[in-house]
Amino acid sequence: MTAKRRKPLFERLKKGLEEGIAHAQGALTLRTVEVPEEPPEIDAKSLASLRTQAAMSQAVFAKLLNVSTKTLQSWEQGLRQPSDASRRLIQVFREEPGMVCRIVGLPEIALKPDHAKPTKNGHRRLVARPSLRKT
Repeated sequence: MTAKRRKPLFERLKKGLEEGIAHAQGALTLRTVEVPEEPPEIDAKSLASLRTQAAMSQAVFAKLLNVSTKTLQSWEQGLRQPSDASRRLIQVFREEPGMVCRIVGLPEIALKPDHAKPTKNGHRRLVARPSLRKT
């Protein structure tokens, strides 16, 4: 199979300029897309509260966000800020926690605090355990 060759840079630039001129003159309709805003900022207290409301341990919530437990702890202590990608996932989790849990393979029971283990201080937390399923 032969590799597809790209047109020289000059030809691509020329074509782009011609399309831009045609669009400005109304001869060509270009597709426009709204770019979403950056994900919202989240402070340490709100992040810890979100995790607590979901009845998740730091280990489980960190796995859900695909970060280490130490990284999550540093976010919750206000020492570091989540990346844009992590903030977007946190935003999606805040809006649709069930969907995120299903996608990452966390059982729906994870969002039901009455099924979580009680801790000494009265909170209920899910505990991360290795999966017994073979992949």
